[in-house]
Amino acid sequence: MLTDEGRRFYEQVAPLLAGIEDAATDAAGSSAAVRGRLRVHVDPLFSRLVLAPRLPGFLAAHPGLSLDLSVRDRLGDLVSEGFDAAVRFGEPEPSALVARLLLKTRILTCASPDYIARHGRPAHPREIAEGRHECILFRDPATGRPFPWEFHRGDEVIEVPVSGRLTLNDSTTLLFACAAAHGIAPAMEIGVGELIRSGSLVELFPEWGDERFPLYVFYPSRHLPPAKVRAFVEFVVSSVVT
Repeated sequence: MLTDEGRRFYEQVAPLLAGIEDAATDAAGSSAAVRGRLRVHVDPLFSRLVLAPRLPGFLAAHPGLSLDLSVRDRLGDLVSEGFDAAVRFGEPEPSALVARLLLKTRILTCASPDYIARHGRPAHPREIAEGRHECILFRDPATGRPFPWEFHRGDEVIEVPVSGRLTLNDSTTLLFACAAAHGIAPAMEIGVGELIRSGSLVELFPEWGDERFPLYVFYPSRHLPPAKVRAFVEFVVSSVVT
């Protein structure tokens, strides 16, 4: 039998114990059921050209899930900003996040048929050196400066200084500006493949296209991520292999 002191202690801690039990039950449910709000941020090119056409199917498969998707060009602080996952191009910096490699896409050099008709088709990367062709530059979000142009053929790597009047930080805008015959542009094969197949763009130096750029999905380092995070990771994986 409880003493008066014991009874008062029990009355004080019982609500706390019940709250802990409820929280544990909710957590167990979140690890098994794909439900609730999922906040992710994704690279702009990957979001528009790869994920967007597949999002209706993902949401239809998980009717209890609400997806809040943001497009941005940097990883940022996933945890402090309240995101559950992210998809980014580029090698990951050291962090406590889980970084799962999805693919490595080739870096191609492209121009439109109209641009080639007006300015000629360069036969070697060195022929687009600074001043000889109009090049579309892409800004590195980490440095704020345009990426240098490198060309890879097996183990051989050359860097070519290029110039241009247009600098962008959005891959989709870069592709459309290139297709509109503004100039020569570097592009990731995952985003430009359909434009090349349709003839809207031409790959200029196929023998110099051995550079690879990685795509990762990130999520907080946990022993058992919530089901909604696991479902999103599986969805992204299936999007790049189908």
